[in-house]
Amino acid sequence: MKDTTTPILAITMGDPAGCGPEIIAKVLTDENVYQTSFPIVIGSAQVMQWALDVLGKQAEIRIIKKPSDAQYVPGKINVLDLEIFDISELQFGKIQALAGRAAFEYLTCAIDLAMANEVDAIVTAPLSKEAMNLAGFHFDGHTEILGTRTKSKKVTMMLASKDFRVTHVSTHCSLRQAIDRCKTDRILDVIHLTHSALKQMEINDPVIGIAGLNPHCGENGLFGTEDVEQIQPAIDLARQEGIRVYEAPIPPDTVFVRMAQFHEFDAVIAQYHDQGHIASKIVDFWGGVNITLGLPIIRTSVDHGTAFDIVGSGKANPESLVNAIEYARVMAKNRSVHENSIV
Repeated sequence: MKDTTTPILAITMGDPAGCGPEIIAKVLTDENVYQTSFPIVIGSAQVMQWALDVLGKQAEIRIIKKPSDAQYVPGKINVLDLEIFDISELQFGKIQALAGRAAFEYLTCAIDLAMANEVDAIVTAPLSKEAMNLAGFHFDGHTEILGTRTKSKKVTMMLASKDFRVTHVSTHCSLRQAIDRCKTDRILDVIHLTHSALKQMEINDPVIGIAGLNPHCGENGLFGTEDVEQIQPAIDLARQEGIRVYEAPIPPDTVFVRMAQFHEFDAVIAQYHDQGHIASKIVDFWGGVNITLGLPIIRTSVDHGTAFDIVGSGKANPESLVNAIEYARVMAKNRSVHENSIV
């Protein structure tokens, strides 16, 4: 049984041939995690035991059929085992369809548990997009699966690390498509999602900066018209609603400095994937967290890949997973206050 204040977190193993099992094992053998959350691993019990053996750590792997079967105490790792494969079939550190299928099913199981309110949030370890596509699941990544499975039409990605937070107007698409997606309606949706998420993170009166699309925000149309014709109207509409958005798009070569060094903003909205990701990963490569906004559930994730090249070495850094668990805990705690504004 869980109490009414500590959230149950479903932690997906991600690609079982990747670094996910090792970082999960590192985190869940630290008793501190059980002081603030109740974790369940969605994955393979055999692989979790393998990860413990690789790390030389001790814990009881407790196989459960549903979250209510779990025992949330240090020294026990609850695993909801979907029994997709035997460990002898798995090639660690390799891209393979079997692992791609498992990663997809771990994620959909966690989503369904969250939608049924059997868990309070989900935290995801990395999957391989290539392996997942080899298995026949043709999605660009976690975000697209989450949006489809929950039937959410307005979804975006936030990268977060301490006081540095970036959301995105577009993510996994070509740069040419990203320019086409820089539209007033979409930018305004992302402003709304960002504002609501910041309040859920206990930032009561957030300030948001909007990155321009073109160099120097287009210099009044000299280098492109999107900043004037698409971004500025979204800013004006948000400000009319009372949202504290900076009055104009800000040149992308300065806006992140203004957040990181001068703390002018609680979040910045980037117009495309690399504009936001490069800044975020320079600020905190190891500890950054990926959060999906616009879902009826809470989802946080590590902000790194499967690290196939170091699987089995015990070298994978768990810092991002630790931070993802903490973000999930805080957002789950405040979900009832702001949930109407995040869907």
